Amino acid sequence: MLLSGCGGIQSALDPQGHSAILLRDLILVIVAICSLVWLAVMIVLVWALLRRRDREPGDGQGSDRGMRIWVSGAVAATVLIISGLTIGSFYTTRGLNGAKNPDVTIRVRAQQWWWQFIYEDTDPARNFQTANELHIPVGKEVRVRLESVDVIHSFWVPSLAGKLDLIPGRENVLTFRAERSGVYRGQCAEFCGLQHSHMAFFIIAESEESYRQWAGAQRQSGAEPVEAETSAGKAVFAARQCAACHTIRGTAAAGTTGPDLTHIGSRRTIAAGLLENTRGSLAAWIADPQTLKPGNNMPIVPLSSDELRQLSAYMESLK
Repeated sequence: MLLSGCGGIQSALDPQGHSAILLRDLILVIVAICSLVWLAVMIVLVWALLRRRDREPGDGQGSDRGMRIWVSGAVAATVLIISGLTIGSFYTTRGLNGAKNPDVTIRVRAQQWWWQFIYEDTDPARNFQTANELHIPVGKEVRVRLESVDVIHSFWVPSLAGKLDLIPGRENVLTFRAERSGVYRGQCAEFCGLQHSHMAFFIIAESEESYRQWAGAQRQSGAEPVEAETSAGKAVFAARQCAACHTIRGTAAAGTTGPDLTHIGSRRTIAAGLLENTRGSLAAWIADPQTLKPGNNMPIVPLSSDELRQLSAYMESLK
């Protein structure tokens, strides 16, 4: 029961990536050494409290000499331990970004309160973007270029990599590699405002073939409606304020304020991990985003019940 929080999809003690394994090992070494130091200090303290005080006259000089030896030894041990931990931390940190030629490069832009992921290619025409969900190939080096457009955020996926801040006006770089397939939860780890705790994302590590298929699908334009309800939803989206803030590739909607919705129906969650991606959740979010996530930048758009039903159907169809 005491170790129940040490596993799962968001735990630094359940590493599934090269960088996370290095950090886990460093943590264990530091904890082990500090535990031994604490134990040694407690033993000396108990010995000092319990030892006999009845010393013969004239023993003061020998006692002082013995004390100087103990103190000198303790100082030397402290210097060696701190130096060793510093060197170990330095080399571990340097090894976290050792990849020179990453297989995948992703520009990460943090915003209040969601994540924008732009997959970069040597051919800019092949670039595409998603929101709040990253797909990566297992066993490949992934480099994320971290930016912020408003306040300081922090990119943290404890099962795969360390923590690194996203600072306005500055680019930081983090490299990591997933050793096995799975779904890993990430979280903003720097207080960034009212909805800081609701700024999560997921990394889906999958086989290289599955990743290529996913990336190929993401580069396509949004699916064309095939039913009357979804066609009506597309018309509602174009007629309302939605198109001014969001992009759906293949349509006239080219807004950049909010997340790209071209393939929103394929994502696991909406609102940066707040809600499971279902038609009901989509309808609830569209109807009143400020109740679900107060302070976010999405306004309440007046819709009739029919328009809300049609628009949520269209969003769900964008796979």
